[in-house]
Amino acid sequence: MTFNPNSDISGGRTSHRGRNTGLALGGGGLGVIALFVISQFLGVDLTGLAGGGGQQAAPDTELEQCLTGEDANERVDCRMKGAAASLEVYWSAAAPEQLGIAYQAPQPVVLFDQSTTTGCGGATSATGPFYCPPDQTIYLDVTFFDELESRFGASDGPLAEMYVLAHEWGHHVQNLAGILEAAQDGQTGPTSNGVRVELQADCFAGAWVANAAQTTDDQGVSFLQPPTQAQIDQALSAAAAVGDDRIQETTQGQVTPHTFTHGTSEQRQRWFSIGYEQGAAACDTFRVDGSEL
Repeated sequence: MTFNPNSDISGGRTSHRGRNTGLALGGGGLGVIALFVISQFLGVDLTGLAGGGGQQAAPDTELEQCLTGEDANERVDCRMKGAAASLEVYWSAAAPEQLGIAYQAPQPVVLFDQSTTTGCGGATSATGPFYCPPDQTIYLDVTFFDELESRFGASDGPLAEMYVLAHEWGHHVQNLAGILEAAQDGQTGPTSNGVRVELQADCFAGAWVANAAQTTDDQGVSFLQPPTQAQIDQALSAAAAVGDDRIQETTQGQVTPHTFTHGTSEQRQRWFSIGYEQGAAACDTFRVDGSEL
């Protein structure tokens, strides 16, 4: 999607962290959290990472320069800041109205470089974007978008990038609703709770995209212009690129459904589309039979 150039994105809650030179691996918080609750976007197992080291924070001078939609159209970090502003406005209304839950904003989105410490332990660029429930924070190294395109064949484009953030924001909504905690059972497979969690987050992302052109800044200016079909196709391409079947075929040369944690490419595209077409209230992946997932 394209931001309206004169929209005010200055309120988008994001921060930037420089490279963590003191990252340590070893015992700590991650071991007590189920894999799918941490919800790394690529399904990478973080349970071997934990604790450690001081975080070297970089000044947010560059993000402070991200003030308008024009900035968001030109720079990926500004785009994440603008998307965060839009997502906050959308969910502050949609969560109580469509899901019946009280909404509370997540902590500022953390854009990091190479490695960082989190409430879930240590993470690196290889982890992929993820939401950490204990500190209610989304962590994202924007170089992931290059990996998504070059390694997994996703289409490039702003909406493909914003879909990633919207998916992780969906996990925050699930955390507020108690879904993440209730779904912890450690199971994997095509109909597992882990897959249902991820497909619901895809659905929530689609619901935001459908309504993003109606979210406005404090002056009543829409953050984003209505998406074109080509832009929707970008988001669908990103959803397909991170399907369990696509990732397993790319990384191990075969598909093993009993280990699925995020859903197939087809499922991820379909649930994004359900959210886009029907809204967040239609995203209850836990009430459908396994054959309907």
